[in-house]
Order: sequence, then C-alpha cells, then structure tokens
Amino acid sequence: MGVRGYGEAPAISYYHIPVEKMIADLESKKAFIEKYALTDPERFWHYLHHLFPQNSFLVCALDMAAWDIFGKIRQKPLYALWGGPFEPRPLTDYTIGIDTVDRMLEKARRHPWPIYKIKLGFPEDMAIVKALRENTSSIIRVDVNAGWTVQEALEKIPELEKLGIELIEQPLAKDDWEGMKILYERSSIPLIADESCVTEHDVEKCHRHFHGINIKLTKCSGPTPAKRMIVAARKLQMKVMIGSMNESTIGSAAIAHLLPQVDYADLDGPLLLKEDLASGLVYTEGRVEVSGAPGLGIEWLGRPAD
Repeated sequence: MGVRGYGEAPAISYYHIPVEKMIADLESKKAFIEKYALTDPERFWHYLHHLFPQNSFLVCALDMAAWDIFGKIRQKPLYALWGGPFEPRPLTDYTIGIDTVDRMLEKARRHPWPIYKIKLGFPEDMAIVKALRENTSSIIRVDVNAGWTVQEALEKIPELEKLGIELIEQPLAKDDWEGMKILYERSSIPLIADESCVTEHDVEKCHRHFHGINIKLTKCSGPTPAKRMIVAARKLQMKVMIGSMNESTIGSAAIAHLLPQVDYADLDGPLLLKEDLASGLVYTEGRVEVSGAPGLGIEWLGRPAD
C-alpha cells in the first residue's frame, strides 16, 4: 500500500455543499485526480481549483490530503515544510454557544479556559458579556456573525471596551463596506473580518475596513490559499486569525500547523465534538500541540480501507 493522505471538509448547511455533493463531484472527476502525479501540492491545488470551481469544500479536503502525503514523503511535519518551527504560537479560544445567561455561565464553569469566544448579535448581548466578565478573568472575544447595525455597533463597542473585550468578529453584514469603514475609523477594539473574507481575493477589500481577517480553510479551499492569504494580510499590516468550522482532529491538524504564522486562533472544533475521527492533537489550557509526525501528524481512528 502506498502513502495515505487524509483531508477533511465538514458539511455546513448554510453553504449548501452537503456531503452528497462532495461525493458526487469527487466521483465524477475521480480518474483525473488518480492520474495526477503529485510533485508539488501548490500546483495540485491549482489543478483542483479548475477541476472543481464551485466546490471549495472538496478542494480543501483534497488539498489537505495532498499536503499530508507530501509531508510523509519528505518526512517532515507540515509546519516545518511551511517555514517552521512550531513556536511561537497563539492560544486557541473555546466557544460558548448562544444560550441563556445561566447556561452560558455553567458552560464556562465546566470548561475553564484562558480565552472564550462568545456569539453575539442578540438583544441580550451586553447582559451576556457582563455576566461572563463578572465570573471570569479570562480573555473574552465576541463574534457578532453580522448581527449589528452601524448604530448598534457604535453604542456597544465602548461598553465592550470597558469589559476588556479583546476583539470583535464580523459586526456588520458581509457587504456593508461603507458601515465597516465608519467602524474601522472609530472602533477602539480590533475588528476581524469573517464572512467578509472568504477567499484570498477578499483580503485586499478588507484593508482599512477591518483590522484583521479570520481565515477558514474550508471556505478559502485549503491550506494552500490560506498561506497566501496570510502573506497578503501581513503586507497590508493586518492581523490574522485562523479559524475552524466544525472540523475533527483531521481538519484541525491542518489548521494547527499554521499557528506559528498567525496572531489569534479559534481551533476548538475537536473539543466540541462528542466523538473525534482522529488522534494527533493535544489541548492543554489553550495550547495546541501537534504530534510532530510527518504530514498532518494524525492517526485516523477508523479502519483503513483495503
């Protein structure tokens, strides 16, 4: 049996790319992929990008698998192939999903963590953050998911600053560039683009509208374009967050190998799953450790196919 590579692209309902579509697209072009001679994962990504122009999720999974194979062939972990070493790197946050205030506080008590990420964009926003701040000294980040108007943001940002909020993700609708320009010029808290920054072509548009960008491998179509997005953001002197969707350790490992290149990490996917698909990552009070094995450095927990 040859070298086996793993990749992952979780199905996200609101992006309308179910698992069935990924399987159908893969089967339709299977022969083209199997015949490709993998010598350079970046060239392979360009090949995939043209092969599946409407399926960034599938391209992401195949891009990860290609890098996993390439790392195993070269006998190096991905962070080493991408510039290494694995230090320094940011701590990852832990997401507390929206719920009643009491239940959110209980989640925080059950999962003591140095950084929490809280979903906002609701009438109870300030009550939620105030209650959490009264019960923890941990760093708090908020993700508004495009849930505010400009006026709401201008009213809430000063209050959030008093509560020591580290950053705000996507305060306005993804295409409200005029509104984001106003917030960018007036906000005392760093504003990070999420829905406004999907692919590498969006980085330039976010400049002087956001202080930084959140890169998600599934949305941008894999680690290959993600690395280019980091370079582009750095040239514009923007901060960089690397984020997760609901990846298991397979996809999260690919994200983890990029940690030394970014400022913020939202890498809690495996912590939120009832059952993981692989081993190879260790979480210790916000620190994410990779195994150091070649490629992704993970071991699939299922039985390999014959």
